[in-house]
Amino acid sequence: MAAEKLKSRNLQNEALDIIFREARTHRAWQQREVPDALIDQMYELLKFGPTSANCCPARFVFVKSKDAKERLRPHLDEGNKEKTMTAPVTAIIAYDLKFYEQMPKLAPHMKDGKAMFTAKPEKIRDTAFLNGSLQGAYLIIAARALGLDCGPMSGFDADGIKKEFFADNDYVPNFLCNLGYGDESKLHPRSPRLTFDETSKII
Repeated sequence: MAAEKLKSRNLQNEALDIIFREARTHRAWQQREVPDALIDQMYELLKFGPTSANCCPARFVFVKSKDAKERLRPHLDEGNKEKTMTAPVTAIIAYDLKFYEQMPKLAPHMKDGKAMFTAKPEKIRDTAFLNGSLQGAYLIIAARALGLDCGPMSGFDADGIKKEFFADNDYVPNFLCNLGYGDESKLHPRSPRLTFDETSKII
């Protein structure tokens, strides 16, 4: 009975194809709108991904309007400008260096959740970066699960984006991710991946 129950909770192959095996990193986009409600739905999924002590340090800005895209443009590397400006949405994934202020709310079971980080800048940075990166990965998985394509990327002026979008807070830009419906005709053949034996072992 336990094995049958476990099997019933597995995703079907079609879902695994959508999220992993057939998903690609897109650089060219169909001009189809991504509704605000879909972005909200994406967040409502990704927020359930695990972070250490439920610290949830990631912060997101979804750059969608023409004016906001123009604010982003000067801070992009040249090779990232066209694919970003033509994407329906560009998510700025950042992490909050004051995330620990939310620990009493996020981890009420912990007696000293906030005190764990107070006046410990290295621990704050390490925790925020690691867990904020995890939440950025959850965004990609959630977006693909909802039928969106993704184009995650580095290649930008982090200081410039910080000044432009996060000047009044303690958020630090981590990476960008274009979102929309990719133009599959512009994809290159999929690049190889390393095998299990090349990367892993079971001990």
